[in-house]
Amino acid sequence: MPVTRAKPLDSLYDEVRDYDLVIVPDAPLASGLNRRLDRAHLGIFAITPRRLAAGRRERAEDRSAFLELVTTTDLEWKQAAYAIGNTLQCWEHQGRVDAVLDYDAYADTATETTVEQLSTLDTTSRRLGEYQIDDSKDVAVVGHDQLTTLEQSILPTQYDTFDPFTDAAFDRPPFHIFDSSTAIVDAVLGIVSADNAEDVAVVSDRGSEYATLVPSALEAADIPFIGGPGFADEQHHRGFVQFLRAATRGTETRVKTIRSVLSSLGIAVDVEHDDKRLQDVDADSLTWFQEFSALIGETTFAGALTAYERQAGISLDAFRDELEALGIATDYVIRQGIDRLEYYLQSYEVPVDREHEGVLLADAKSAAYVDRPVVFYLGLDEAWTHSPPRRPWVDRDAEFTRNLTQFQLLLQNGVEQYYLVQDTIGGSPATPCLYFEDLLDDDFERFSDLDTVTHGRTFSATQDGFEKESLDVSPTQIDTVSQSSLSTYVNSPRDYLFSRLVDGPDKDYFKEGNLFHDFAEFYVNHPDLIDEETIEDLVDVMLEEAESFVRRVDRPTRRTKYRIGLETIVELLDERTPEGDDLLTPNSGWGQNFFAAHFDRDVDSPFTERWFENEDLGLKGKIDLVHGPTHLLDYKSGSRKRASRVVKNSALDPPSDTPNFQALLYLAHRRSERPGERLQFTFFHFLETLDDVVAGEADLDETLTTVEYHPTQFEEHARSRATFEKLRDDGAKNCQKTLSKIEYTDYQAAFESVPLPATRDSDELIDSEFGQAMQTRLQECVGEYKYVSSGCKQLLRQLARVRSQNYFEEDLDAFETFVTERMMELNHRRAGEERFPVNGLAGEPNYRRVDNRDLLLDHD
Repeated sequence: MPVTRAKPLDSLYDEVRDYDLVIVPDAPLASGLNRRLDRAHLGIFAITPRRLAAGRRERAEDRSAFLELVTTTDLEWKQAAYAIGNTLQCWEHQGRVDAVLDYDAYADTATETTVEQLSTLDTTSRRLGEYQIDDSKDVAVVGHDQLTTLEQSILPTQYDTFDPFTDAAFDRPPFHIFDSSTAIVDAVLGIVSADNAEDVAVVSDRGSEYATLVPSALEAADIPFIGGPGFADEQHHRGFVQFLRAATRGTETRVKTIRSVLSSLGIAVDVEHDDKRLQDVDADSLTWFQEFSALIGETTFAGALTAYERQAGISLDAFRDELEALGIATDYVIRQGIDRLEYYLQSYEVPVDREHEGVLLADAKSAAYVDRPVVFYLGLDEAWTHSPPRRPWVDRDAEFTRNLTQFQLLLQNGVEQYYLVQDTIGGSPATPCLYFEDLLDDDFERFSDLDTVTHGRTFSATQDGFEKESLDVSPTQIDTVSQSSLSTYVNSPRDYLFSRLVDGPDKDYFKEGNLFHDFAEFYVNHPDLIDEETIEDLVDVMLEEAESFVRRVDRPTRRTKYRIGLETIVELLDERTPEGDDLLTPNSGWGQNFFAAHFDRDVDSPFTERWFENEDLGLKGKIDLVHGPTHLLDYKSGSRKRASRVVKNSALDPPSDTPNFQALLYLAHRRSERPGERLQFTFFHFLETLDDVVAGEADLDETLTTVEYHPTQFEEHARSRATFEKLRDDGAKNCQKTLSKIEYTDYQAAFESVPLPATRDSDELIDSEFGQAMQTRLQECVGEYKYVSSGCKQLLRQLARVRSQNYFEEDLDAFETFVTERMMELNHRRAGEERFPVNGLAGEPNYRRVDNRDLLLDHD
């Protein structure tokens, strides 16, 4: 069926103008007809049944009934709300207050109590049931089928009915498709102004984002409006409930979880405290809230509201009135009480004083008529579809027809209608309102399947943007980069930029990691001061230092973690004592050691915490431990990674999606100091064997991952006699058997015939021209036996394994070139000659490794 054309209000008025009384189903329709009244008329002309029965003082009877029941009966709040909703709804559809008791599934004690109370309360439904229009009046009824059974009960014996529709079809305007809800709001603001506000209405679903975006945008543009957010949507009304929630969360509350509440109260807390427990943060700005939270169990709702008002510098008299009406003003604040208060605010519309001029903001599910010349319809998606009550007293087919009729009328308001929609929301197609399936002849699944006009991004002309001030300042040149900054930059240059501009919170793993590092440095300097008893004492000290991050329930687990971590560090340093006779750099003294301060001792070992800045290579960093002249070691509290994973994460072309250049960077620096030497870099994951230690099965080797640098090209290493002999002595079984039957010159000849490909993938190496040449050579020397073919594959896999677990001369050369290119690129962007892009060298960043996700705009 097509959309049926609605009668214009002027035409409808002409049909009913001579009647004494006109009954309509919709208050805006009554107002529209009354505004057109052009003759002297005694009393009411057009009105809804409810307003007629209530004497124009229609109240929200569900809310008033709820307030009555929760203050005069023993019913629980949700129980009362459920019974009230069922009783009023059944009354509406069946015409009797006690009709709900005819249904056994709903005829319980709570419902009986509710029916008894509603029978005596002065509600609009009760007045409807008692009211009857005088038969002497000449009555017209517009949209008779839109009236409920209770509303129809007031009609006289004789009356005339008028259909709000014509026999013609409505020529629907096209849908205007926008990229986002913000773009839709900007489009509305591009047309609406303070001068034409009285001519405009905006219709949207009250539960959608438009319900908050549109009022905020109009308010920012100084455009008056009627309607908008309700009592529960007011900033400080929501803020007070959140304030109570925050104050009753308990001692484990993290600052970040209540930051919005603190901000609304003007309480500023440094971002470094975000992950700390509220009660353990020593900040003057938090003292008031900490003290209030400690006494919340002895505070009434009214007292809490007074405290909130005083701190926020506002007055919330209307909210205090609601607390009084609910009978909880003098109740002590407990979580169950907060739950009930929040339930009430979410369930019932509390009356608020409204402006009576400006843009009319209408709810898509409440009204059928919006008497404005220009009407914007925002969204028109499945949220506009009514959900018929699933109750036995409701005729679902009749209810659907009633809602479909209302929807058709709503779509045609105004002289000009604009349907503003999104074709996709969150990457998925937006589903048009389900009523369109009955009203449109076209087959469609999304708005773009219909008659549409697509719009690009629009920007509100009312916004001036941020003020800009030119500064005559030359950008500083960055000469060195750390491994963490380089990894962040490679993943996302924009994230790197914000990481230098925006402070981040302290983290428990940072605090704990620093404590473990400080202990390791201290132990190298003063091993004689540490024994089993001392370690137990230091565990207590560490736990106290990290207290603000650790929940009380987690402290026994953390104690075990700290003790095993310290013992594992001691075990490694005792078994593998650092040695060497040179310093990488003078001891910089750049940081304070926690345990050195605790024991009042110095730490000045030439092996620990060595800071370097290598401007020739553009590298800087801090070496945890110089384990030997050619061996560096780094402490890690995270999970262990294999050497192949370390090498893979430091790939350059293309970079890994988990870039980490620490080993490569430190080895490049060390190579500049000890050229031509074989170097090692070891990651010591001192918590890797935590579970094994508890089970008594720990192996220190399981905590270590070592990658080596060989001061030669990989091809030279692979073709060397040393590699040949190692493969022949230590290779897989068929590899050893095959190589034992040839000479080194035979092995070497394969490298001279075809170049070795630059790959770490064993399958690629086997399938390469070199792999085929090696197999041909071995078969020529030994014979075409199965074990020769198998042995060749084992040989090639071993070469690929060595390539994937170590660094060679070409790797460090390429890395140094890579760093130089990144430094030039970075300084170019810092100078403002190019934006810092969101995407890194590998394309879209790995968002799991991004620290400033909220600041990175997609597709930018």
